[in-house]
Amino acid sequence: MTAPKPAPPAPRISSPVIASSESLNPTLNDAQIERIAKHGQRRQIHEGEVLIHPGEQTTRLFIVIDGELTVVRSRDVVGVASDEAQEPEVVIVFGPGQFNGEVGILSGRRGFVEIRATQPGEVIEVERDQLLALVQTDSELSEIMMRAFILRRVEMIAHRFGDVVLVGSSHTSETLRIKEFLTRNGHPFTSIDLDQHADVQDVLDRFHVTVKDTPVVICRGESVLRNPTNQQIADCLGFNDAIDETQVRDLLVIGAGPAGLAAAVYAASEGLDVLVVEPNSPGGQAGSTSKIENYLGFPTGISGQELAGRAFAQAQKFGAEILIAQGATRLLCDRVPYVVETGAGTRVSARVVVIATGAEYRRLPLDSLKRLDGFGVYYSATAVEAQLCRDNEVIIVGGGNSAGQAAVYLSQTAARVHVLVRSDGLAASMSRYLIRRIEETPNITLHTRTEIVALDGKDRLEHVRWRDMRTGETTDRAIGNVFVMTGANPNTAWLNGCIALDEHGFIKTGPALSAEELREASWPPGRAPFLLETSLPGVFAAGDVRSGSVKRVASAVGDGSIAVSFVHQVLAQQGAVAGRG
Repeated sequence: MTAPKPAPPAPRISSPVIASSESLNPTLNDAQIERIAKHGQRRQIHEGEVLIHPGEQTTRLFIVIDGELTVVRSRDVVGVASDEAQEPEVVIVFGPGQFNGEVGILSGRRGFVEIRATQPGEVIEVERDQLLALVQTDSELSEIMMRAFILRRVEMIAHRFGDVVLVGSSHTSETLRIKEFLTRNGHPFTSIDLDQHADVQDVLDRFHVTVKDTPVVICRGESVLRNPTNQQIADCLGFNDAIDETQVRDLLVIGAGPAGLAAAVYAASEGLDVLVVEPNSPGGQAGSTSKIENYLGFPTGISGQELAGRAFAQAQKFGAEILIAQGATRLLCDRVPYVVETGAGTRVSARVVVIATGAEYRRLPLDSLKRLDGFGVYYSATAVEAQLCRDNEVIIVGGGNSAGQAAVYLSQTAARVHVLVRSDGLAASMSRYLIRRIEETPNITLHTRTEIVALDGKDRLEHVRWRDMRTGETTDRAIGNVFVMTGANPNTAWLNGCIALDEHGFIKTGPALSAEELREASWPPGRAPFLLETSLPGVFAAGDVRSGSVKRVASAVGDGSIAVSFVHQVLAQQGAVAGRG
């Protein structure tokens, strides 16, 4: 047990910032507290004692038996507001029967706030491993605690109770990348826009950086990261601190999109030791979708980010660990357990692998595209991009469901949305409900048999030229935002010949594998590949990366869950072989 860290008593200096409610701050009854007590240890607390400091790994939960715990944060938590010392503000107060914690405790990430005892009393201290065991076995307490954890993180994001300040222009691709990375990972942050904040120079001077250094990420008020990679941000914020990368897992899942998260949830809930490797943020391509309205069980729709966030918390609840901002770069396929190298230079290993790396939208074949990527040319339509398009005209290239969802979403704030498709219509590639929505939205214009032929602009996109493929007539418009949502290329280049692919680079599985491909892969005799198994025994493919897959969120989730049933069989066979050896 970590020794208490005392601090001088601090008077309550303000009303709580977060309004308490039964869902956000539930009060447990005596029977529930007694069940928790079996997983923790009772201890005394003293007025002024600091139980958790900002920046510490969140590895302990406290249930108040008697007394009071207060969550406070510095008004200058990231060292930006002022040079003068300011009194901290109260975030929320926990009394008898109540408990601290939010979703960061599931992964052992660093906390943003300080928790101190403002009245003496007694608490039950529960370590993170004990908490995970509790929420996995006690359904009633799991529902109460998980709901409170998620709602508290939502409130922290809404109030920007983070430990990160991002300084940069919202019109640059790198600033948008960082915003998206933090947002999709559910990490609260404060953004200072170079183009809008009059006192931005004071912030730059405080940390000895210049406009040329931006975007700058000020991490925990201590580290200054100049145009950092996602991995550098994740390292600074301790996203992966609690993960033992040397451990051999039962299952390694590559990619945290719908297929990968589904595999992680089902495998971890069935007792397997699971590690997920994700190069960016949970949710994959679906995570950047503004609203999914045809996913079973959500009649009013759900954003891709919200769906991904729930699945991410669900996987962690069952004990799966997710390695963030470390994508797979190589599969070592000549040994079992299999080994995967990541972009961080680390190696992770497991007895069975599920590849769920998905696919990326294809780029337009234009010379100016690389220069304008992120400077007016985008590949997702989230709230971050929507803010840049308010009251402006935008173009969406593509006729699939993602393009349709983006068109409907952006039409709520954009002056006009132009949807450009090379085909004669949308019926062959888009769900009917989206087609009707587009037809009934007055500020959406569909251009069939049309393609973009030129993008132009000095520092960012300023003009677009498109061509009617039937007449050859071209149209020039002063439009500064284009969203490309065309056909996708699979993320399989990192497999370096270990696994059989189809002519488009998607992974072949099960019955799609020919006898010749199995011979070339030295497939062992005695059984045929399972339904989602690749040409490498014990390696499966799920979701959009799989050859012949249906490019839908529901089918990706189905792939991930189905793969786990075969994972168990492979693990059983490996155990039988080991036993005979």
